[in-house]
Amino acid sequence: MNIIGRDLIMQRWRVIQHELMPELKQECGALTPKLEKLVHILDWVRIEEWAVQTWQGIGRKPYDRSALANAFVAKAVLGLATTRALIERLSMDRSLKRLCGFSMSKVVPDEATFSRAFAEFAQAKLAERVHEALVKDHLGGALIGHISRDGTAIEAREKPAKKAQAPKPPKSKKPRRGRKKRIQVAAPKLNRIRQQRTQGLPEMLHDLPSVCDRGTKCNAQGYKNSWNGYKLHIDTADCGVPVSAVLTSASVHDSQAAVPLATMTAARVTNLYDVMDAAYCSKELHEHSRSLGHVPLIDHNARGGPKEEFEPADAVRYRERTVAERSNARLKDEFGGRNLRVRGPDKVMSHLMFGLLVLTADQLMRLFK
Repeated sequence: MNIIGRDLIMQRWRVIQHELMPELKQECGALTPKLEKLVHILDWVRIEEWAVQTWQGIGRKPYDRSALANAFVAKAVLGLATTRALIERLSMDRSLKRLCGFSMSKVVPDEATFSRAFAEFAQAKLAERVHEALVKDHLGGALIGHISRDGTAIEAREKPAKKAQAPKPPKSKKPRRGRKKRIQVAAPKLNRIRQQRTQGLPEMLHDLPSVCDRGTKCNAQGYKNSWNGYKLHIDTADCGVPVSAVLTSASVHDSQAAVPLATMTAARVTNLYDVMDAAYCSKELHEHSRSLGHVPLIDHNARGGPKEEFEPADAVRYRERTVAERSNARLKDEFGGRNLRVRGPDKVMSHLMFGLLVLTADQLMRLFK
């Protein structure tokens, strides 16, 4: 059944609005605007279809993973800072408990159960896979005008990883007598961007550092901000939908994640222009963008020399890059990007992707209304 056409999407919306909502109000009482929004987002995301139960009939049967996955989506929609706050809300709010799929006759699972389930979701990359399928289903057949690429700081509550110390130089020895060894000229080492252009996507992602460390980045006003944690690199379509995302260490430069992001985005949607700020200004990224059949719109980095300005038409198109900043701000302010309570790159990425998944569904709903 085709459930992603515009007519059928509107049909689904009418069924929820005129049939499901009255039944829920009759059973659980009045729904707040946030809970009504949660109903629509759960219908768009359908994460319960991806949450696989792994019980093999040995030991105690675990709690329903689909209900727990819906609960983490609800946590992002409601803007709850901690899992403890989510459990407390589920215990008091019968409507929310019913919407997430928990049994009304049983108590809400404890915090340890939620933690174990979240670790399973992070290891299985549940939110990443659901987000990829959502983007491909609704934007895979569309032509996207601009893809805006940017990285945003993610503050974490963990200590930065210690950097490996350089080996000490060996002590000087007395020169040996006789003929000197022939000096071999080492082959020039490729920089990371050139090396990425010869690799596949799994190799590129594996080579990018992802541990927690210290990062510094200039904000929109030109001031430097430093933080402990990570950096999330996002490709955003000009309609405001996040298409792909990569998590790296905070110290990784924005340009180092451009090639993996472009590869992921090209596999999901078709776009015409790649819009990036001056941090991505390099010859290799221009060439890579053109090799994908795109037109690069990258702000010139003068590096002490004369700055090259855009052509008037390109300058107008470059203004589309503000959609990336709005997407970063919504992720942090509305969907839990600032409320990071987990540690480790896998769990951090899963937490951010639940928020990015809700942001994607919210933007898609605005498009099809």
